[in-house]
Amino acid sequence: MPVNKTASCSSTYNGAMQVPVARPPLLAIVGPTAVGKSALAIVVCEAFGGEVVTADSRQVYRLMDIGTDKPSPADRARVPHHMIDLVYPDESYTLAMYQDGATAVISEVQARGRLPVVAGGTPLYVKAVLEGWSMPRVEPDPALRARLEAEAREHGARALHERLSRLDPVAAGRILPTNTRRIIRALEVIELTGRPISEQQTRVAPDYDILTIALECERPELYERIDRRVDSQIERGLVEEVRSLVERGFSLELPSISGLGYRQIGDYLRGRATLAEAVQRIKWDTHAFVRHQQNWFRRMSDAVRFDTTQRVPTQAVLSTVEAWYNAAKRPSGGV
Repeated sequence: MPVNKTASCSSTYNGAMQVPVARPPLLAIVGPTAVGKSALAIVVCEAFGGEVVTADSRQVYRLMDIGTDKPSPADRARVPHHMIDLVYPDESYTLAMYQDGATAVISEVQARGRLPVVAGGTPLYVKAVLEGWSMPRVEPDPALRARLEAEAREHGARALHERLSRLDPVAAGRILPTNTRRIIRALEVIELTGRPISEQQTRVAPDYDILTIALECERPELYERIDRRVDSQIERGLVEEVRSLVERGFSLELPSISGLGYRQIGDYLRGRATLAEAVQRIKWDTHAFVRHQQNWFRRMSDAVRFDTTQRVPTQAVLSTVEAWYNAAKRPSGGV
């Protein structure tokens, strides 16, 4: 059963006439990989006239479809999806770029009188939008990034993470030791500005009426879903997708291709592992990743939580969203 924490409706006043105006509603559906976010977001959008604003740090890359589990063409035909297929794997993409893009899309969706639904499992992307993070707009330095990427290849991402821990322990605590892309970005900001990235990140609550739905699942069941998903990715052509990226000239050392699925299949293509070993490693590494996701999302104290272990409680979610959405559209003092 969910905790009864539907968002309250507040209002601002419109000029001298003192007309109460409701803040625009924003729904978020968050949770770990394979918990059921994407399918639920589509159902909610169909019920309330919404559009999905994807919050996934891998789905921004073109040509990387199977390993990132992008919504299918059929799903995108059912409901508009935004913040997908924005850059190629060898192009830089930062958290600030995502926040700017997602915020603009949310405003456009709201202007059309529709409900924006932020859905995804990348905690930093979700929190940057919902909490209104202000972060340094530091342009990427290709030469610096190339040097740091070379260090990561030679000494491992954990060596860079240890350096970040010395320079900015707060930022290091927010980034997995295996997340080369985020580690390099944090080190890049420090080197270019002379200040820790964590000191440059402030928060100003955005002017939305937000309801956050957090989906949870018991770990044994979640691990089984992950394993089935990985097997499905292999059947749908993940190996061929990674091989195609290489044939197009994209290096397996690119940060974008260092993520789950792509890194392990890359090891298989280079003869460093058998296919069975690579598949098992994807499963184990994804299990570890979802533990990190769960820890992040459990800290979202204002979320309404639903357990999807047996099944996604779709009707209960829809009822919760309906109560909040009706209140959010009604100015305080309204009838």
